[in-house]
Amino acid sequence: MEIVIKSLAGINEAAQQFISAMGQHSVFAFYGKMGAGKTTFIKAVCEQLGVEDVITSPTFAIVNEYEVSALDDGQLPASRNIYHFDFYRIKKIEEVYDMGYEDYFYSGALCFIEWPELIEELLPDDAVRVTIEEKSDGLRSISFSC
Repeated sequence: MEIVIKSLAGINEAAQQFISAMGQHSVFAFYGKMGAGKTTFIKAVCEQLGVEDVITSPTFAIVNEYEVSALDDGQLPASRNIYHFDFYRIKKIEEVYDMGYEDYFYSGALCFIEWPELIEELLPDDAVRVTIEEKSDGLRSISFSC
């Protein structure tokens, strides 16, 4: 599936399209260059899911936890938690082992992962790979397959 975002004004609609396509998957690995819009899109998805917390990049914390205030009609995983990861600053894979990544990735909660290429071998086999690209005309393309 491909979702095209023509401007920042259309990001919430794009987030809704993404949510509709998520199915029962819980781990989403977001690939894209620096500045492609990974954090901005994840923030929009979280907001559309009902997260009321301030949503920021977990660059220094590695993981942020958000609580979903209202889930939809059972289309999404049952957990009320969302874990948002940013592995950009990971120096060694041991850091990810030490943080107990398995407790997050296999919890059934939604996991949105930025910079997954740095921990590729730890991703669950059923993780959905999401690619965000900035096109030359400023459009953003979000492609994935669930």
